[in-house]
Amino acid sequence: MKSPHLLLLFVASSPALAQNFLDPLFVTATRSEQSASRAAYSTAFIDADFIQDNTRRTLPDALAYTPGVLVQRTANGHGSPIIRGFTGRQNLLLVDGVRLNNSTLRGGPVQYWNTVDPLAIDHLELIKSQGSVLYGSDAVGGTLNAFTKSSDFQNRTAGEVYVGGSAAYEYRTNGQGSHIGRLESETGVGGQFGVWLGLSAKDFGDIEDSALGRMEGTGYPEEDVDFRMDWAVAPGSTVTFAHQYVNQDDISRWHRTLNNPGWQHDGHIAVPGLWSANTFDQERSLTYLRYGGENPQANALIKRWNATVSFQSITDSEFQNRAPAEDSIRGSNIDLQTTGVDLSLESEAGPGTLVYGFDFYHDEVDTSGYRNNTAGSAFRESLPLADDSDYDLFGAFVQYLWKPVDDVEITAGVRYTHAEASLGRFYNLAGVVQPSQSQSWDSAVGTLRGLYQLNSCWSLFGGISQAFRAPNLDDLTGNLSAKSGSDSLGSTNVDPEEFLTYEIGTRHTTDTTSVDFSVFYTDVTDLITGVPLVSGGSTTINTNASEGYIYGVELEGAWRFHPQWTLSGFAAWQDGRVESPLFLGGPVDDKPMSRLLPLTGSVALRWSAPSAPWWVEGRLLAATTEDRITAADQAADSQRIPTHGTPGYIVASLRAGWKVNEHLDLTCGIENVTDEDYRIHGSGQNEPGFGGILGAKVTW
Repeated sequence: MKSPHLLLLFVASSPALAQNFLDPLFVTATRSEQSASRAAYSTAFIDADFIQDNTRRTLPDALAYTPGVLVQRTANGHGSPIIRGFTGRQNLLLVDGVRLNNSTLRGGPVQYWNTVDPLAIDHLELIKSQGSVLYGSDAVGGTLNAFTKSSDFQNRTAGEVYVGGSAAYEYRTNGQGSHIGRLESETGVGGQFGVWLGLSAKDFGDIEDSALGRMEGTGYPEEDVDFRMDWAVAPGSTVTFAHQYVNQDDISRWHRTLNNPGWQHDGHIAVPGLWSANTFDQERSLTYLRYGGENPQANALIKRWNATVSFQSITDSEFQNRAPAEDSIRGSNIDLQTTGVDLSLESEAGPGTLVYGFDFYHDEVDTSGYRNNTAGSAFRESLPLADDSDYDLFGAFVQYLWKPVDDVEITAGVRYTHAEASLGRFYNLAGVVQPSQSQSWDSAVGTLRGLYQLNSCWSLFGGISQAFRAPNLDDLTGNLSAKSGSDSLGSTNVDPEEFLTYEIGTRHTTDTTSVDFSVFYTDVTDLITGVPLVSGGSTTINTNASEGYIYGVELEGAWRFHPQWTLSGFAAWQDGRVESPLFLGGPVDDKPMSRLLPLTGSVALRWSAPSAPWWVEGRLLAATTEDRITAADQAADSQRIPTHGTPGYIVASLRAGWKVNEHLDLTCGIENVTDEDYRIHGSGQNEPGFGGILGAKVTW
């Protein structure tokens, strides 16, 4: 497919393009407020307006126009962004600064990013290749902090009671059609306290593709609740209580089921599904209490502080019907409760700022599972993870931002981490129940970053960041299905993964233009990977058997060439290799890193009316064919990855918005204008074909 190359060449040879011209404040990069232009990292900032204007259906979808990110979708209700070549538990997701990552996350893409309601998001901060100093284990490819909405009582008229809210509805025409509703309400007293309540109800219908038709079973329902109360207990100090809940039912891993007829596209072939059913139910809640503030006095010992206590509950249930195979009926359930404590302090120290603190997360995990035949006469227990297990993750960190002169900033930091797993009952390879046991690991990592402001518009940034990922319960005792249905087993002999990322970039910002360009290289050591037990076997066991590297180039920017016209977009590409045994004890194979980002780019042109009530935007998103995969790896995941790799594509969309008055906003869009038949690399389904989106929001 040649046409994507032409588009990407245009994008790469033009000034690269960003999502907006603002210089937003970031917290995630340093645990302290800092403007994006002063961050010594590659960053992305996505606000609620961008999510609404671009009709992003899920949290992972919100990252689809971010360079270096590939949004993989195992199922319509499961999405896992691949950031700089890493996905799942090798990226860290925070919600209002609280870790969503936990000790049950399996290898490869995971579904948990899809359990954060994008309609509840105020803004997203993505820091790429940040490393583990500030937030601990897992922060390899990127750290995403999802900040949820609040009443914003501090910006209301002091002492005045206020009441407000909104109601929104969106309809998607593709396939069976989807209905999405959102109700928000707020009240409080300006400068004193505020209360926020949000409710979302979603009924996603089966999606439709021009080649496959209706993909039966891809629809699912979802309900979300988010509540928040903020109280100014003293000048500069605020107590926050928040609760969030999401429930999703009957999410089908469509690619494994008989509803998947297989796919053929320009000689690329993905095979049909074989199972009668494979469905997930997901339920997650997060509750936290936070005390944060700032001391405005000069020479205060502690300038800022943030202390959080959190409790999180996650329930995952999976059902499989693999008939007519033996033990075809399988079910599993994971109940997780996580208690967290996080303390972050900031002090002025000489010509710079010191940020320091600690965090501690404790997981309690109960599991159950079974295998049976269709007659119900061959029941046996099969646990997805060790039952009645605990997992502790403690870290202490310190980071110093030094400004020797006005135009230079140097950031250096270190973290010590202790991780400990207390394993309950689980089965070994021979199917024998193992006694309870404990394991622990200690790690120390560092980072060194710098930024040089060349002039008022241009800056250079770069540095070195270490990251690590401590083995979790899935690494140690997992017994789950992977890829096209093979068994993936844990091992108690694995050690932490280690990563070292080098990055250099430049940034340009004016009132009408912005450009960001960066190059990165990540060295991978002791990567935990599933290795076949025997040559040609489908059952794998976890080992620290892989060493590798990945590098890439990212370019983005924007140009407002007329008061009403803005051109924006990006281009990105990655490459990498990994060495791992062909089977346990077998010869080492050198092969491409899995889930590499093909040459990918987007270009958008937006027009806004002079009075700003109207806007219209057209966008092209394109990727080249991703064929850097071995025949053996493709065959092991043949329902998701076609022969000879995933074909390239060009997809066009049109969107428009009209602010009728201060109380009514209307949006509409046409996605996949040309009804392109395509699949995102690594996904278990094709993307929706041609479809319209209509939305309305009433505010009071």
